[in-house]
Amino acid sequence: MLFKQVIQRSIYLTRLLPQSARIEKTVSPMCWRYYCSKEEETKKKLKIYTRTGDKGRSSLFTGERRSKDDTIFEALGTTDELSCAIGLAGEFGHDAGHQFMDRLEKIQSLLQDVGSNIATPRTKAQDRKLARTAFPSGSVEELERWIDEYTEQLPPLTNFILPSGGKTSASLHMARAICRRTERRLVPLVSSGDVDAEVGRYVNRLSDFLFTLARFAAMTESKEEKIYRRVKDQDS
Repeated sequence: MLFKQVIQRSIYLTRLLPQSARIEKTVSPMCWRYYCSKEEETKKKLKIYTRTGDKGRSSLFTGERRSKDDTIFEALGTTDELSCAIGLAGEFGHDAGHQFMDRLEKIQSLLQDVGSNIATPRTKAQDRKLARTAFPSGSVEELERWIDEYTEQLPPLTNFILPSGGKTSASLHMARAICRRTERRLVPLVSSGDVDAEVGRYVNRLSDFLFTLARFAAMTESKEEKIYRRVKDQDS
């Protein structure tokens, strides 16, 4: 029975192959492989440009095409910007010898999952695509544990601080500000049900984490955090 199921599965997979692909049976009937001609390999190489968005429209994961100024693409673009800012902060952190680089990299990967969730409107997508783009559970709680871990090592916050404290810290503050903008772009999508509420919670908590990590980076590097001081009125 198992053998029959494997063969049926193999036949199904071969139907998914391009017609120009040649199928070759190996020694075992339970293993199949195929290879394409040189011409087919050339055709299958991805190009960075597709020309499909030249008229100002692009596709969601559901296949629906929308204008590039749609609220979903605005949220996607801001999420991408956030990941780039975290990547830059990570490079500064690496140069400074910090040990939290793996956490920043994990956050960047989770932001890819955030993007997948955004690009698959929950009110319109098929069940299989909803399942494929569901946001990983437990991610918010992990951020909270990290926040608590770093907070325990920091001096109490008694004043408003300005983004400062060295390149790593300042770049993390920049990422925090972009994170807040990302959250603002997500709020209407979460409210409409197009994006999972857990995504909104994660991005909200992420800004708190980035703020805490910025302070931790400044302390670790023995860099001074600049304190807000009210500017007095200048004499006219």
